[in-house]
Amino acid sequence: MFHEEIKRFDINRKPKKQSPFLMPIIWGASFPANIFNRVKIKKLGMEGLKPPYLLLCNHNAFRDFLVAAEANFPHRANSVVAIDGFIGIEWLLRAVGGICTRKFVSDTTLVKQMKRVVQGGQIAVLYPEARYSLCGTNAVLPESLGKLAKFLGVPVAALVINGHHVAAPFWNRKRRNLSKTEAVMTKIIDKDELKALSVSEINERINASLVYDDFKWQRENGIIIDEPFRAEGLHKVLYKCPACNTEYKMDSKGTELFCKECGKRWEMTTLGELSAKEGETEFSHIPDWYEWERAEVRKEIEEGRYCFEADTDVEWLPNAKGFIKIGRARLVHNADGFLLKGSYGGEDYEVVRTTPSIYSCHIEYNYKKKGDCIDLNTSTDTFYIYPKDCDFSVTKIALATEELYFHYINNK
Repeated sequence: MFHEEIKRFDINRKPKKQSPFLMPIIWGASFPANIFNRVKIKKLGMEGLKPPYLLLCNHNAFRDFLVAAEANFPHRANSVVAIDGFIGIEWLLRAVGGICTRKFVSDTTLVKQMKRVVQGGQIAVLYPEARYSLCGTNAVLPESLGKLAKFLGVPVAALVINGHHVAAPFWNRKRRNLSKTEAVMTKIIDKDELKALSVSEINERINASLVYDDFKWQRENGIIIDEPFRAEGLHKVLYKCPACNTEYKMDSKGTELFCKECGKRWEMTTLGELSAKEGETEFSHIPDWYEWERAEVRKEIEEGRYCFEADTDVEWLPNAKGFIKIGRARLVHNADGFLLKGSYGGEDYEVVRTTPSIYSCHIEYNYKKKGDCIDLNTSTDTFYIYPKDCDFSVTKIALATEELYFHYINNK
């Protein structure tokens, strides 16, 4: 193990029930915030459902946790939280029932911790997308969810929230004012069904329950967002120009998205749509542009052309005390997966995530004002990787990770 003398986060410590003394504080923070954000929670088929159960939530912003707390009221819950969320506040997150995990790794300890939670009569809350949505639509879910549901042996509910992405999108979290936010909590599998359904049937039902599109919801509900900065940052997601097919030359300012290569410009309307300033509007719906980029990456993979290689600055997160800068390393991402090679403190290291071992990855845009980065994890370590001295898009790397996995599964 890399630098064994550094103490790792203790993921084996049993999760605590939420402290009864902290629950009034949690609810006291959640209810006013949800009122302020104009959240309306609707429940379907939840009559008579009491803990323990598994709650699966979509993920667009931190405020998802506040909505989940109100949706579960008056019951206590244990939420799965990535290790970076524990930095500096491990004691607090443990006290409110947080269960730590590292993203996109096979984590049998997490499964055991969730089993302890439901055996203790609590609600286990999981955000299976494992990252904020990049463009307000549902992300790929792990195939292991069906097995997890079977293993826990408790009813499964889904909580889908619309509005959080358009209110504070991942690519620019500056708050926009919304006239409303909607959340729907639905029981999707009861205990008896769980026994009868196959793992694949459970996965189908889970996937169907977590489909959402925030920009479509905004348009259909006539939600006006007229802030003058509403398009700023959108080029982080829409990194390839559909007019000239050039990558990494997109930019944005104010209400406009534009290509610095060919000069084409698009206006982001107050209903969250795109309209070309001149000529054809290739994609008026932002997620359609994003899925076109996915198709372009898939084409590169199928033709054997996809490869990303760069020098990077790396920060290491072995525990919740904070990141440790470990200098430069070389990152390669290709059909074989991820390979990160570097040296720190006189010790060489390699981080290897093969294509079949990682179905998606976590990325950040301008993380803590340090730049765009890729987050790679092993069972004991987390590495935040910042490519340097090259044109790149972490969005493309995330899309390629998913498409490489699908390509492997379809052709193995």
